Amino acid sequence: MSYILLKGRWCNTILSNVHAPSEEKSDVSKDRFSEELEQVFGHFPRCHMKNLLGDFKAEGRENIFKPTIWNECLHQDSDENGVREVDFAISKKSGC
Repeated sequence: MSYILLKGRWCNTILSNVHAPSEEKSDVSKDRFSEELEQVFGHFPRCHMKNLLGDFKAEGRENIFKPTIWNECLHQDSDENGVREVDFAISKKSGC
């Protein structure tokens, strides 16, 4: 996991790059990754624009995910990593 802070004139942006454990990994490994991601994001200033990039090794196609992942997905079904990713993204929406 890595991130960079880009200071702008009107808004600062944080770009975070992550690579999640694959679906076959243990729940302990996935929970540890989620906790680390929560901890890192918890230290970011609330008003900075945050962009989360990387590979979540997630699958998700249900309609409830469309506001987060749009209409395009190669998978027919969602997996646990897909649900975790969307839940994290939705919980971290914030502004000033």
